[in-house]
Amino acid sequence: MNEAAPSRTALRVAVRRAAHQILDHPVVFEDALALSMIGAEEASKLKSLALRPETMGSPGLRAFLAVRSRFAEDELTKAVDQGVTQYVVLGAGLDTFAYRSPLLHTGLKVFEVDHPATQQWKRDQLRASGIAVPSGVVFVPVNFESQDLKQALEQAGFQMDERTCFSWLGVAPYLTGRAFDETLSFIAAMPEGSGVVFDYAVSRSSLNAAEQRAFDLLADRVAAEGEPFQLFFEPEELAQRLRRIGFRHIEDLGGAQLNARYLPGRQDGLQIRGNLGHLVSARV
Repeated sequence: MNEAAPSRTALRVAVRRAAHQILDHPVVFEDALALSMIGAEEASKLKSLALRPETMGSPGLRAFLAVRSRFAEDELTKAVDQGVTQYVVLGAGLDTFAYRSPLLHTGLKVFEVDHPATQQWKRDQLRASGIAVPSGVVFVPVNFESQDLKQALEQAGFQMDERTCFSWLGVAPYLTGRAFDETLSFIAAMPEGSGVVFDYAVSRSSLNAAEQRAFDLLADRVAAEGEPFQLFFEPEELAQRLRRIGFRHIEDLGGAQLNARYLPGRQDGLQIRGNLGHLVSARV
């Protein structure tokens, strides 16, 4: 990506989360701040486009993005009940969890980690939208490919001896294998009960023809934004990799499983299409 500019894909994701609040009923992921976070100009465009839903892009992708946010926050809620006191949002983008969740009243401390340019853009968006930053939220600017995550977090007040939940959404496909392994090795060194939720892209060769076409369209779009996909996995290969790194409890969900859990029997037909993306919850 352009080192001096915020992530364009982060904006695209945030717009689709906001679109979910307008277009899909009932919502699977409720986010009262989604429209405010994307800014007045983008919100106005979105409301105008919502009058013509066919112009809003793939509903299957929108479904996946909504479900992955819901899955991450469901896993966090369970983790807090089991003693987690810190939440690290890796590649936070315009995520709004820290500004609306009642979990902050439990004393949960939130560390938002992102590329410096993207994080500064988010802080500008928060100010422009009049969204207050709670005292338990800490911003940590980090370039995953060139900076040490552990060092940056510790300098921001992160405690290595406390149970911690990490969310890492929309990041892994853009990383090198080295950066991916280093980040997971850091998480696996946390106390027992800590864990991570992340998504990943399945290898193109394992997709059917329709899925490959959808994959190619998405890959071309993000590459045109200067943020090309780099990293892909097969589920069993990834599970073995996670076990080698030190994770003991692994749940890997594909499209059909996510639809069954979060989108059953919907009258509006909102469903995740195909098997391009998976969600993983892995605990130490």
